[in-house]
Amino acid sequence: MKKYILFDHDGVLVDTEPWYFRAGARALADIGVTLDQERYLRDMSLGLGTWEQARAAGVDEQVITRLREVRDARYQEYLRTEAIEIEGVVEVLAELSEHVRMAIVTTAKRADFELIHEHRRIRRFMDFVLVREDYEHSKPHPEPYLTGLKRFGAATEETLVVEDSSRGLSSAVAAGIDCAVVRNDFTSTQDFSRATHRIDSLGELRGIVLG
Repeated sequence: MKKYILFDHDGVLVDTEPWYFRAGARALADIGVTLDQERYLRDMSLGLGTWEQARAAGVDEQVITRLREVRDARYQEYLRTEAIEIEGVVEVLAELSEHVRMAIVTTAKRADFELIHEHRRIRRFMDFVLVREDYEHSKPHPEPYLTGLKRFGAATEETLVVEDSSRGLSSAVAAGIDCAVVRNDFTSTQDFSRATHRIDSLGELRGIVLG
């Protein structure tokens, strides 16, 4: 039985990834650049993102800095107005919290994370949250999950990571932690062959964690 769970956030606990992509696509569309989703997902698996396609199209860094602000503002607009809940998450977390300790390890920026959780009940089940500002190297580097292990004082064999992207899976594997990948339509084409478990919903964690 696992004693600790480190959850990824976007795409696992809330359905935000398509909206982040759409905000970036809208920002690039303003200057006539199309953000290709398939390439975006490939870049994302390497720890890259929206702006790789902008640079490839010859957009200079000053413009990218301005577009990043536009993207971030539009993303926060989506977070305020769109339905991003994933059905059953709170109920599963409530049950698991009676048996294991849990935390969130996310690449989300603190401002976005705080906005998402202003009126949600997810954080109450977590011992702590690590956002992008809390570590130097982002996923797929192992630092985020190694930092989570250290905060818990947990051993790798006692811990399970829950992810939905190949970038996050790579981070967990590099940290030496078992990883359950939960199905997410947005990232479903990525390579999850190294996952310890493949699940369709968080409800399946009951069997993995509790036996």
